[in-house]
Amino acid sequence: MRKAKSARHHYLGPVPHTPTPSRTIRVTYPASQGQIALRTEADWDLTLLPVRVEQHTSWFTVPATAPTLAMKPVLLRDSALHWAKGGNTVVSAYEPDPELRPYFFADERGRITDIEHVTFEGGTLAVRIYLPAGYDENTLHRYPVLYMQDGQNLFFPNEAFSGNEWRVDETMDQLDRMNAVGETIVVGIAPADRMRDYTHPGYDAYGRCVVEQLKPRINAALRSYTDARHTAVMGSSLGGVASLYLAWQYPEHFGMAGCLSSTFGLLDDLFVRIAEEPRRDIAIYLDSGWPRDNFDATNAMRDLLLQRGYQLGVDLLQFSFPDGVHHEHSWAARLHLPLQFFFGSAWAAPRHRIPNDSRLTDS
Repeated sequence: MRKAKSARHHYLGPVPHTPTPSRTIRVTYPASQGQIALRTEADWDLTLLPVRVEQHTSWFTVPATAPTLAMKPVLLRDSALHWAKGGNTVVSAYEPDPELRPYFFADERGRITDIEHVTFEGGTLAVRIYLPAGYDENTLHRYPVLYMQDGQNLFFPNEAFSGNEWRVDETMDQLDRMNAVGETIVVGIAPADRMRDYTHPGYDAYGRCVVEQLKPRINAALRSYTDARHTAVMGSSLGGVASLYLAWQYPEHFGMAGCLSSTFGLLDDLFVRIAEEPRRDIAIYLDSGWPRDNFDATNAMRDLLLQRGYQLGVDLLQFSFPDGVHHEHSWAARLHLPLQFFFGSAWAAPRHRIPNDSRLTDS
């Protein structure tokens, strides 16, 4: 059995769904590159042709006689059959009909761009970008964006503090193969002075730079969604503080904030602001290790957010890790949790209904 591209389908939430004898599968891929067909585990040697084709989207009808069905797109071109890259797509009989957006020739790993610099009133930011596998090949859809603090620690050990990186690209690639999250662009931001840019009042100038200079630049250059519900920000320690600040200050730009081992209350004004200002429509992930990993401050922030009306498991998620330490290795090991909370279809469904069509033509 060959490997298949992980489907990028979106769960629409707690919508009643009864399995039927057949399912409708959509596959979106540039029509100029060949004819899209489908194979399934019902018979891996049988090529299913689409029942309907409109522009770049092909519709297929497949049997749904079991709780799950593995499948993969194939591309018919120049008298050859090309199998989609990536892991098998497994569709549940109890979810709405999915859309698959495969690639066939690109590397199965995402790529990381060279460093670019953004200058602002407070200093200079060094920026690297992770682009998901297939980004350059299947050009028909946009991607959510995750902005991460301490970008120097995300991708390469030779750049990271003490040689310890977050392994962001490896984690994103693996979650993609698992079909655990939607493919996501990651923007790593490395400040010249994190003590200034991640604390009050320095994070005011830093935030303006991210919102007014960096984010428009990313949205103009890349096929990214621009709305807040598809845009997250994340960091650890002071970077977690800066991330919550960005989402609280600019909820129209960032709909999700991931805060790992954050030093809340030390060099920021977030406790006062969150207690006194109107509640923001954002999703927040908090975690910490125990005993010496900002455990008490994180629990206090959780309790304040609960008091302000946030709901655990809906727009607030919090974990405590026994023996968790304040270190890049610990953050790398649990990075998949906020990623699934923010970009996993089932987790996102209680917060909002995600559009089932993520092609480039969408707004």
